[in-house]
Amino acid sequence: MQNTKLLLTSLTLVGLLALAGCSFPGVYKIDIQQGNVVTQDMIDQLRPGMTRRQVRFIMGNPLIQDTFHTNRWDYLYSLQPGGGERQQERISIFFNESDQLASLSGDFMPGVSRDQEILGSESNTTVTQPEQQVKPVKVDKPARPGSLEDKIQRDVDTIEVMPVPVQEPLQTQ
Repeated sequence: MQNTKLLLTSLTLVGLLALAGCSFPGVYKIDIQQGNVVTQDMIDQLRPGMTRRQVRFIMGNPLIQDTFHTNRWDYLYSLQPGGGERQQERISIFFNESDQLASLSGDFMPGVSRDQEILGSESNTTVTQPEQQVKPVKVDKPARPGSLEDKIQRDVDTIEVMPVPVQEPLQTQ
Protein backbone atom coordinates (compact mmCIF):
# COMPACT_ATOMS: atom_id res chain seq x y z
CA MET A 1 0.00 0.00 0.00
CA GLN A 2 2.81 2.35 0.95
CA ASN A 3 4.67 1.53 -2.29
CA THR A 4 1.58 2.19 -4.38
CA LYS A 5 1.05 5.56 -2.71
CA LEU A 6 4.71 6.48 -3.27
CA LEU A 7 4.52 5.36 -6.91
CA LEU A 8 1.33 7.35 -7.52
CA THR A 9 2.82 10.46 -5.89
CA SER A 10 6.03 10.23 -7.92
CA LEU A 11 4.12 9.70 -11.20
CA THR A 12 1.94 12.72 -10.43
CA LEU A 13 5.02 14.82 -9.66
CA VAL A 14 6.74 13.72 -12.90
CA GLY A 15 3.57 14.46 -14.87
CA LEU A 16 3.27 17.95 -13.39
CA LEU A 17 6.94 18.68 -14.13
CA ALA A 18 6.51 17.52 -17.73
CA LEU A 19 3.41 19.66 -18.10
CA ALA A 20 5.14 22.69 -16.57
CA GLY A 21 8.04 22.24 -19.02
CA CYS A 22 5.72 23.11 -21.90
CA SER A 23 5.51 26.74 -20.82
CA PHE A 24 8.70 27.00 -18.78
CA PRO A 25 10.22 30.50 -19.04
CA GLY A 26 13.42 30.67 -21.04
CA VAL A 27 12.48 27.87 -23.43
CA TYR A 28 13.15 28.91 -27.04
CA LYS A 29 10.06 29.14 -29.22
CA ILE A 30 10.42 29.49 -32.98
CA ASP A 31 9.04 32.32 -35.10
CA ILE A 32 6.14 31.21 -37.27
CA GLN A 33 5.93 32.86 -40.70
CA GLN A 34 3.14 32.15 -43.13
CA GLY A 35 2.12 33.56 -46.50
CA ASN A 36 3.85 35.86 -48.97
CA VAL A 37 6.55 38.22 -47.77
CA VAL A 38 5.60 41.64 -49.16
CA THR A 39 7.91 44.63 -48.81
CA GLN A 40 7.41 48.31 -49.50
CA ASP A 41 9.99 48.10 -52.31
CA MET A 42 7.84 45.51 -54.09
CA ILE A 43 4.79 47.76 -53.86
CA ASP A 44 6.77 50.76 -55.14
CA GLN A 45 7.64 48.81 -58.31
CA LEU A 46 3.98 48.28 -59.24
CA ARG A 47 2.59 50.61 -61.91
CA PRO A 48 -0.92 50.94 -63.37
CA GLY A 49 -1.29 49.05 -66.63
CA MET A 50 1.13 46.22 -65.74
CA THR A 51 0.10 42.79 -66.93
CA ARG A 52 -0.61 39.88 -64.62
CA ARG A 53 2.73 38.31 -65.57
CA GLN A 54 4.63 41.47 -64.64
CA VAL A 55 2.85 41.71 -61.29
CA ARG A 56 3.53 38.01 -60.63
CA PHE A 57 7.22 38.58 -61.43
CA ILE A 58 7.45 41.37 -58.84
CA MET A 59 5.14 40.03 -56.13
CA GLY A 60 5.28 36.27 -56.59
CA ASN A 61 2.29 33.96 -56.72
CA PRO A 62 -0.73 35.24 -54.80
CA LEU A 63 -1.75 33.36 -51.70
CA ILE A 64 -5.45 33.63 -52.59
CA GLN A 65 -6.88 33.55 -56.12
CA ASP A 66 -10.64 33.53 -55.74
CA THR A 67 -12.46 31.74 -58.55
CA PHE A 68 -15.46 34.03 -58.08
CA HIS A 69 -13.35 37.20 -58.25
CA THR A 70 -10.80 36.46 -60.96
CA ASN A 71 -9.69 40.10 -61.18
CA ARG A 72 -8.47 40.13 -57.57
CA TRP A 73 -5.29 38.70 -56.06
CA ASP A 74 -4.68 38.66 -52.31
CA TYR A 75 -1.30 38.49 -50.64
CA LEU A 76 -1.30 37.72 -46.91
CA TYR A 77 1.65 37.53 -44.54
CA SER A 78 1.57 36.70 -40.87
CA LEU A 79 4.38 36.50 -38.36
CA GLN A 80 4.17 35.22 -34.84
CA PRO A 81 7.43 35.76 -33.00
CA GLY A 82 8.20 33.01 -30.50
CA GLY A 83 5.70 33.45 -27.71
CA GLY A 84 4.64 36.88 -29.01
CA GLU A 85 1.51 38.30 -30.53
CA ARG A 86 0.66 37.46 -34.14
CA GLN A 87 1.08 40.27 -36.68
CA GLN A 88 -0.64 40.16 -40.06
CA GLU A 89 -0.30 42.25 -43.21
CA ARG A 90 -2.35 42.01 -46.39
CA ILE A 91 -2.60 43.58 -49.81
CA SER A 92 -5.19 43.08 -52.52
CA ILE A 93 -4.38 43.75 -56.17
CA PHE A 94 -7.16 44.41 -58.66
CA PHE A 95 -7.02 44.00 -62.45
CA ASN A 96 -9.31 45.45 -65.10
CA GLU A 97 -11.06 43.54 -67.91
CA SER A 98 -7.94 43.61 -70.11
CA ASP A 99 -5.83 41.94 -67.37
CA GLN A 100 -3.90 45.08 -66.46
CA LEU A 101 -3.21 46.37 -62.96
CA ALA A 102 -5.98 48.78 -62.00
CA SER A 103 -5.66 49.39 -58.25
CA LEU A 104 -4.49 47.99 -54.94
CA SER A 105 -5.57 48.19 -51.33
CA GLY A 106 -4.33 46.95 -48.00
CA ASP A 107 -1.64 47.62 -45.45
CA PHE A 108 0.94 48.81 -48.01
CA MET A 109 0.52 51.83 -50.25
CA PRO A 110 2.83 53.14 -52.96
CA GLY A 111 5.30 55.67 -51.63
CA VAL A 112 4.42 55.25 -47.93
CA SER A 113 7.23 53.47 -46.13
CA ARG A 114 6.86 51.85 -42.73
CA ASP A 115 9.26 54.41 -41.27
CA GLN A 116 7.02 57.27 -42.39
CA GLU A 117 4.01 55.49 -40.99
CA ILE A 118 5.68 55.02 -37.61
CA LEU A 119 6.75 58.66 -37.51
CA GLY A 120 3.15 59.75 -37.96
CA SER A 121 2.59 60.36 -41.66
CA GLU A 122 -0.93 59.80 -42.90
CA SER A 123 -1.34 56.36 -44.47
CA ASN A 124 -5.13 56.08 -44.53
CA THR A 125 -5.41 57.45 -48.06
CA THR A 126 -6.86 55.24 -50.77
CA VAL A 127 -4.74 55.17 -53.89
CA THR A 128 -6.40 53.70 -56.95
CA GLN A 129 -3.86 54.78 -59.56
CA PRO A 130 -0.31 55.18 -58.26
CA GLU A 131 1.56 58.11 -59.79
CA GLN A 132 4.76 57.67 -61.74
CA GLN A 133 7.62 58.50 -59.46
CA VAL A 134 10.66 60.10 -60.98
CA LYS A 135 13.79 58.76 -59.34
CA PRO A 136 16.98 60.79 -59.54
CA VAL A 137 19.61 59.35 -61.85
CA LYS A 138 22.62 58.13 -59.95
CA VAL A 139 25.86 59.12 -61.65
CA ASP A 140 28.49 56.40 -61.40
CA LYS A 141 32.00 57.47 -60.61
CA PRO A 142 34.67 55.98 -62.85
CA ALA A 143 36.68 53.19 -61.29
CA ARG A 144 40.12 53.98 -59.95
CA PRO A 145 42.86 52.80 -62.28
CA GLY A 146 44.31 49.48 -61.15
CA SER A 147 41.39 48.61 -58.87
CA LEU A 148 39.46 45.37 -59.04
CA GLU A 149 36.44 47.23 -60.40
CA ASP A 150 38.58 48.69 -63.19
CA LYS A 151 39.91 45.21 -64.07
CA ILE A 152 36.40 43.76 -64.20
CA GLN A 153 35.20 46.65 -66.38
CA ARG A 154 38.10 46.13 -68.82
CA ASP A 155 37.31 42.39 -68.97
CA VAL A 156 33.66 43.16 -69.72
CA ASP A 157 34.59 45.73 -72.37
CA THR A 158 36.88 43.28 -74.19
CA ILE A 159 34.33 40.47 -74.48
CA GLU A 160 33.66 39.50 -78.07
CA VAL A 161 30.02 39.16 -78.94
CA MET A 162 29.21 35.94 -80.76
CA PRO A 163 25.91 35.44 -82.54
CA VAL A 164 23.72 32.65 -81.30
CA PRO A 165 23.55 29.86 -83.87
CA VAL A 166 20.09 29.43 -85.32
CA GLN A 167 19.03 26.10 -86.69
CA GLU A 168 17.84 26.21 -90.28
CA PRO A 169 14.27 25.00 -90.72
CA LEU A 170 13.91 21.59 -92.30
CA GLN A 171 12.62 21.62 -95.84
CA THR A 172 10.04 18.96 -96.39
CA GLN A 173 9.05 18.06 -99.92
